[in-house]
Amino acid sequence: MQIYGDSNSGNCLKVKWVCDHLALPYRWIEIDTRKGETRTPQFLAMNGAGQVPTVAFDDGRTLAQSNAIIRYLARDSALIPRDAFAAAKMDEWLFWEQYSHEPYIAVCRFQMVYLGKSASELDPDKVKRGYAALDRMEAHLAASSFFAGDAVSLADVSLLAYTRVAHEGGFDLCRYAATRRWVGEAEAFLGLPSAR
Repeated sequence: MQIYGDSNSGNCLKVKWVCDHLALPYRWIEIDTRKGETRTPQFLAMNGAGQVPTVAFDDGRTLAQSNAIIRYLARDSALIPRDAFAAAKMDEWLFWEQYSHEPYIAVCRFQMVYLGKSASELDPDKVKRGYAALDRMEAHLAASSFFAGDAVSLADVSLLAYTRVAHEGGFDLCRYAATRRWVGEAEAFLGLPSAR
């Protein structure tokens, strides 16, 4: 399997982390999205949306969208709860991450790290909504160790990708003790160095 990804993207790193954790063989093909490498005719033939990550399987099929990819790769593994309701809660968090978390925390990070903006130049609404996402996570993690049951699931992998580097987008995690605890535990589970 070939993973077309940008190492600067949390969405791409999710796929790498799941493959590494499950010892799935793959070849990483680095794609520089800022140089337009997802807009070439060859890439668009593989993924018409022109986005990474994209996975190309040995049989010629391709799959895009980070959470769909990790959901497929982790099938029948402990990263997906066996209990049907817990698995549905995991999916609930996966959908929420892409709609209510990533568009704010990841975008603010991109603007500061890659566009060189200062925190004062960020869209105040994106900052407000990013903090709202962190507040929701903190409330959940104050009462639960992980996002879908008593063990790390794909919900944790997905939410970890940009939460662990939220400070790079100007978000202060000091008031989020439960979230900081969870970040450390999830990083350790996946064998990742601390991003703090």
